[in-house]
Amino acid sequence: MRKKRIVVKIGSSSLTNDKGEIDQDKFDDHVQALAALKEANHEVILVSSGAVAAGFRSLGYPTRPVTVKGRQAAAAVGQSLLIQSYTDKLSEFQIIPAQILLTRGDFSDRSRYRNAFATISELLDRGLLPIINENDTVAVDELTFGDNDMLSALVSGFIHADMLMILTDINGLYDSNPHTNPSAKRFDYLEGISNEMLELAGDSGSKVGTGGMKSKLLAAKTAVALGVPVFIGKGSGKEKLLDIMRGNGDGTYIAEGTMDPLNTSRQWIALHSETSGKVYVDQGAEEAILYRGKSLLPAGVFKVNGNFHKGDVVEVYGINGLLGRGEVAYSAQQLKDLIKKRNSEEKKEMFVPTVEVIHRNRWVQAK
Repeated sequence: MRKKRIVVKIGSSSLTNDKGEIDQDKFDDHVQALAALKEANHEVILVSSGAVAAGFRSLGYPTRPVTVKGRQAAAAVGQSLLIQSYTDKLSEFQIIPAQILLTRGDFSDRSRYRNAFATISELLDRGLLPIINENDTVAVDELTFGDNDMLSALVSGFIHADMLMILTDINGLYDSNPHTNPSAKRFDYLEGISNEMLELAGDSGSKVGTGGMKSKLLAAKTAVALGVPVFIGKGSGKEKLLDIMRGNGDGTYIAEGTMDPLNTSRQWIALHSETSGKVYVDQGAEEAILYRGKSLLPAGVFKVNGNFHKGDVVEVYGINGLLGRGEVAYSAQQLKDLIKKRNSEEKKEMFVPTVEVIHRNRWVQAK
């Protein structure tokens, strides 16, 4: 089997007991499986929950805290406990972990986004095991990923993983709730996630985690859209992650063979950037960028809204609504000036610029 880059997401319920403490048997099982994956010469990135769940008992909370300050305080205690446990256990296999704490701001800010990619790439090149978690101690609602399921999906696309494995306490996706319906049928393979499946999915069933099956479906939908196949399920033993790679995992595989992966720059444009304005294009330009893979040229732009600058991301609208978004090579004022000149009486004699408004490599079509 060729060398692959694998993102493994382990949730709180898969790491801790009902009291919120790290379950050593579960923990050892995961570590042995991660080590086996590394020993098989694969690159591994771990997205690990468990910081809040591991820390709240030390603060005197009987259950997982519900307040923001309580969760952040628990994460401050639990994160050090969690990474120390990984360091101790992985050292038995001569594996060095590297902790990375992220917030939404690290993805939305282009410089930090690039720096995070460079850091993770360097760690993998050096043979280390990056362990990623959300920075719960400082994140506020507008800067959070919602849960580590979505974080794992964004990371898997970000570093161009060959597979995302989401480990949970349920062995895959079913057509109804297997806890209440003994006749529920499991999906062994899915080509994408439908809106109907999202509507049927429930919320979190764990007292120590934030993500339920719906969050896993949303994460899978995002990862597949980024060109990364997904596994959702469970397993035990040293070989469980290798079994998943071989197609023998106890769960559901989700992939869409027709999707082309987005490069890192286009992922940032599609998922993390904030738009600064709107550009309206004519039918000819719409057909060129949607159906012929062309860049957007100045001649196709007839209206501009907003006060954006060169390098900003804007939304592009055609005759039928939103077409997509892209990074512009002109400011709003420059485009307005070009439109004004084009509409003037001297338009036949004016110089027509050939620099693209949005290059096709800086363009992402709306879904």
